[in-house]
Parts: sequence; structure tokens; C-alpha cells
Amino acid sequence: MPTPLPAAAATAASNLHAAQAEEAFYPCSDGKPMSDNMWQSWAIVRGASDIQTAHPGALVAADILVYPEEGNRKNRIGPDVLVAFGLETHYRSSYFVWKEGKPPDWVLEVASKSTKGKDLDFKRDYYAKMGVPEYWLFDPKGGLYPAGTPRLQGLKLVDGEYQSLESRLVDGERTIRSGVLGLDVRMEGKLLRFQDVATGRDIQHHPEAAAAAEREAAQRKAAEARAEREAARAEREAVQRKAAEARAEREAAQRKAAEARIAELEAALARSQDRAPP
Repeated sequence: MPTPLPAAAATAASNLHAAQAEEAFYPCSDGKPMSDNMWQSWAIVRGASDIQTAHPGALVAADILVYPEEGNRKNRIGPDVLVAFGLETHYRSSYFVWKEGKPPDWVLEVASKSTKGKDLDFKRDYYAKMGVPEYWLFDPKGGLYPAGTPRLQGLKLVDGEYQSLESRLVDGERTIRSGVLGLDVRMEGKLLRFQDVATGRDIQHHPEAAAAAEREAAQRKAAEARAEREAARAEREAVQRKAAEARAEREAAQRKAAEARIAELEAALARSQDRAPP
């Protein structure tokens, strides 16, 4: 007869089996590649990375399946990037809306030849029905959306339908503000650039952040060296000032002594003249 597992181990084993069964029922892959080309893959990867840098406590995921309906494994969608706030950030095989308690807060679809048609209609309707507050679309290479359609679009869910977020020109660049992310978004070549609304600073990519850290370290080292030189100069000036003050005190004492000696001699001379015979 096998030895029964301790309660904690038995619970862990049961949870593992349940997770394995759930993953078997809800596939974590749709069998399609994350991207069709480097334009799409770089826009997805760097976009997700920059958003995670801006919001380290948020759940940011690229190319994972979202299941909105429990028990229906055919009802699923795989956004290129999703962001959800207020959730645990542990790894997930898929995003189950009923388990998380809400749909993603922000979704990005990056256009490719195989997805361009669905991005503009089917996925727009799908995310609206799911209740995703903001849906964004980006055509990194250009030419995939119909003529006159902006390469970058931000849509906000209002009364169950998406409405375009207004864009404005900032330093000559068309910029759209995401109320969900608290970031301004603009195109930078074939990629997206995110800017912190509160500080007005661009979110730095990892190479940029490393270079900035090196510059800051060099500037800090130069400032410390400059402060040391200034402290040494101030110390030398203090020593010189103290020496000058001591010299001035000695000279004053010598002058006072000389004046006193002169006064004594003058007094002595006067006395001698008084005693001289007529």
C-alpha cells in the first residue's frame, strides 16, 4: 500500500494535475509564428519591453492566447501585446479572463500581410465585445492598411464601441495619448516610441538605458572629482588665509611694540631736555 502524501504535497500535486489538464484542454499555442517578418517582430518585442519598463508592476505579455469564455476552447485570440494592471505578474501559459477577473486593459496588434484584414474589423469587434478599454493598431512597414488609414491608431472603448483617440503634433511627430498607459505614443521609423506623460521623457530601450547609466556614472565621477578639487582648493585658501591673518597679527604686534618704543624714547628725550642747565 503506497504511503499517502502529506496534505501540502497532495494539494500541490492536485493543482499541478489540474493545471496540466487545463492546459491540455486550452492550448497555449495556435500553431502560428509570433510574426511574419522582422518589422513586425521588432515592433512587438520592443513595444512590450518599453511598456514593461514604464510599468514594471504591470502584466505585459506578447503573443499569448486570451480565452474570454470558460469551457469554450475555440473562442480565443492571440494579441501581439497585451497589458493588464492590478494582477499578479507570474508567468502564464494563457490569459483566462474568468480567472483574472477582467479582460486585458490594453492591446496592440502589429500589422502583417496575414493579419491586416482581421486587425481592422474582426479583431476590433472581438476586443470591443470582450471589453478591452483600449485597442491599438500599428503598421510598421507601411502599405498594409487601406489608403488613407493611419499607420498608428489608438482606439478607446466608449459605450461598447471603439472611438479613435485624437492625435496631435509634438515636435513635428503625430502623437497619440493612451489614457490607460499614461504614455504618449508616436512612430519612430518602423517602431513605436513611448513617452511618459508625467515627465515628458521618452521611455528608454535597454541599450539606451545602459548608455545613459554609463553617461550618468561618468558625469557623477567627474562631479565628484571636481568637488574634491574644489574642497582641496578651499582648504589651501583657508590655510593661506589663516597664515595671512597670523602674519598680520605679528606685524600689528611689531608695529605696536615699535610705537611703544618710540613713545618711550620721546618721553626720555623730553625728560633729559627738562633737566638740562639753562
